[in-house]
Amino acid sequence: MRAIWKGAVSFGLVSVPVKLYAATESHDVSFRQVHAKDGGRIKYQRVCSVDGEEVAYADIAKGYETEDGEMVILTDDDLAELPSTSSREIAVEKFVPTEQIDPMLFEKSYYLEPEKSGAKPYALLRQALLDADRMAVVTVALRQRTTVAVLRVRDDVIVLQTMMWPDEVRTPDFSVETGDVKPAEVKMATMLVETLAGDFDPAEFEDDYAEAVEALVKAKIEGGEIKRTATSTKSSGEVVDLLAALQRSVDAAKTARGETSASAADDQDDDEKPAKKASSKKTAAKKAPAKKAAAKKTASKSAAKKTTKKAAARKAS
Repeated sequence: MRAIWKGAVSFGLVSVPVKLYAATESHDVSFRQVHAKDGGRIKYQRVCSVDGEEVAYADIAKGYETEDGEMVILTDDDLAELPSTSSREIAVEKFVPTEQIDPMLFEKSYYLEPEKSGAKPYALLRQALLDADRMAVVTVALRQRTTVAVLRVRDDVIVLQTMMWPDEVRTPDFSVETGDVKPAEVKMATMLVETLAGDFDPAEFEDDYAEAVEALVKAKIEGGEIKRTATSTKSSGEVVDLLAALQRSVDAAKTARGETSASAADDQDDDEKPAKKASSKKTAAKKAPAKKAAAKKTASKSAAKKTTKKAAARKAS
């Protein structure tokens, strides 16, 4: 993992120098929008809704739309005046009971690794959080904006989890009518809960959708159902989608077995075509003199026959 931020956790007079790492990554399957006919990617143009003309990126500004539909354009100078911070401090505001933090407020998770000089105070903070069964509410500046977060312990590592602001959590605008719930029904529901009770193990769950997509794409590649386009990879050669990655895997596996991949066979056929043309020309060149020689022999024979006929006619006369 690569550290994305460096700073220090400060509480009281204690400062713990730390590095910040992204704790999660998405493995969601993504698709490209392409032309079904030839597999070409769909491109989108930046078009102004007023004059219908395409707008260059340099001419695009940020706009804030008001409730009544008016647009306020903000310049770079306007944005520079907004409050921002580049502080490298994770400031502990207070330590609160764990049960007071609603998990719905959690947004992104990061691992905190101590620098060598901060290993001991890091361990002390970690143990204090565990013993007190509390989380540390902190403020931290990430990407030029100050946000609220919490520090909690996961295994042996302190985790920083950024939080949403209270007004970002929506309140349901509907009510649930429960009706009359009978004691017998509650008892049966409780029995069901106890029957399915157990400990949570995330390893028991698998993303069967991603595996199914991978198997489907692999089958199509092996069956030759593939569109080769010039935009299948970036200019750097980096694989940009699942299809290209699987194609390379299939080709590598076939090469390891001593087989020729479909792409290699195509290249080989293209290389052999000029050779075949050249050989056909040579064959034609070789056959040409033979035809000419045969024509000469036929002409000489017909001439001899004419001479013989003339001589016979003279004798007869």
